[in-house]
Amino acid sequence: MKRILSINYFLLIIFYSFFHYSCSVSKQINKQARQYLFSDTAIQHGHIGISIFDPSTGKYIYHHNADKYFIPASNTKLFSMYAAMKYLGDSLEAAQYSILGEDIVIEPTGDPSFLNSEFTNQPLLSFLKQNGKTIVINWGNFLDENWGKGWAWNDYPYYYMAEKSAMPMYGNIAKFYSIDDSVRATINHSKPASYIVQPSLFSNPAYWSSQKFQIPNEIVTDFVRLNSAQPKTYFSVKKDLNENIFNISLSYQKEKLQEVPFTADAQTTMLLLTDTIKKSVVSAAQYFKGNVPAELKNNFKPIFSQPTDSILKPMMHRSDNFFAEQILLMAGNKLFGHLSTEWTIDSLLKTDLKDLPQKPRWVDGSGLSRYNLFTPQSFVWLLHKTKKEFSWERIKNILPTGGEGTLKNYYVSDTPYLFAKTGTLSNNCALSGYLITKKNKVLIFSVLANNYSTGATPVRKAVEKFLKWVRENY
Repeated sequence: MKRILSINYFLLIIFYSFFHYSCSVSKQINKQARQYLFSDTAIQHGHIGISIFDPSTGKYIYHHNADKYFIPASNTKLFSMYAAMKYLGDSLEAAQYSILGEDIVIEPTGDPSFLNSEFTNQPLLSFLKQNGKTIVINWGNFLDENWGKGWAWNDYPYYYMAEKSAMPMYGNIAKFYSIDDSVRATINHSKPASYIVQPSLFSNPAYWSSQKFQIPNEIVTDFVRLNSAQPKTYFSVKKDLNENIFNISLSYQKEKLQEVPFTADAQTTMLLLTDTIKKSVVSAAQYFKGNVPAELKNNFKPIFSQPTDSILKPMMHRSDNFFAEQILLMAGNKLFGHLSTEWTIDSLLKTDLKDLPQKPRWVDGSGLSRYNLFTPQSFVWLLHKTKKEFSWERIKNILPTGGEGTLKNYYVSDTPYLFAKTGTLSNNCALSGYLITKKNKVLIFSVLANNYSTGATPVRKAVEKFLKWVRENY
């Protein structure tokens, strides 16, 4: 009996020691949070939530507003990253195809790498050039909108808000360069001024009349128009809201680049593809006088394009909104055969993510929308799940560390110790990821700050001081 009592007493001592240590750690972290974050002039009039988890013990070592909802900005991409890692396998599908006599029927899969200058290997392009007299595109699986819910509509001219589409080409971005050529200025200036553009479809209003191949009757070619103003001291390109009409102010500045999202509807995509492969491109609705026959669609085969992580790494390092949106669409296409952000999110929240501590309001893949609402604890839960399901080396390769990408000026060290995703919208700043401490513990953290009145830089610096202290002392 005495032995049993002594064992119970010993276990009780261990329990209280651990409990006291846990409380002590939490108090110490809270003290530093008050010093570095809560009293910071950039943060104190806003709101902040913090969650820090130790996977080795399965315990949260610090919470502050961890179950409260915040606008996460680009931290939303962590959820898109998980969906891609879970469902897209090692390589992306560029398209599904079936051969019909001399023609090729394809169904796009949302692959953002097609004709993107970052990727020199273009298997789908090679296949379409070498096969098929006519290319038939089935657009029926795209059930989405070109812009996400809650996106700021007046950001539409900027590169970071390229439209979503079933078959992206050139990243759905037109690149205009101001150059010198034989065009002379109409004002009193000796230097010439002009421009070039990629893709060449948008070169000039008469472009299509010079082509030697047959243009399908369903394609209207006069919706692309360019209006050139007299040369100025600056170069600018402004696109109409819903049409590919580019208003250009020429300049004497050489090699000045303007990146402008174009309207990526089915008609524009077919024009671009026709221009690229020099073949007839038509829609399945016109070709079949309706939908693709079921027996043909059941025999679709995949064409693969890029390694999945070759998209995920730049998506996370430079916070590429377009890649994030398309990659989430692609995950949905693998799940149920349709490109739909809403369907994809709904499916994930009911299956893989059904055990999230707090169900988020999740509306897009990139975090551009201010409708998104997540808690710090939910990000920690997701990151813990990601680390359990995928290799640590793969995660570290995808996420930026100090001195890289959006963390270029932060967390710089000879030994990488932080792998995380930033998030920034006006008055909203976020950072969630993995922190390796001096004792070689891997902690999972999320810090979300909203409604501060300053710029993001002071908030990022305050968070960096706080996390450096955690690294040094835990």
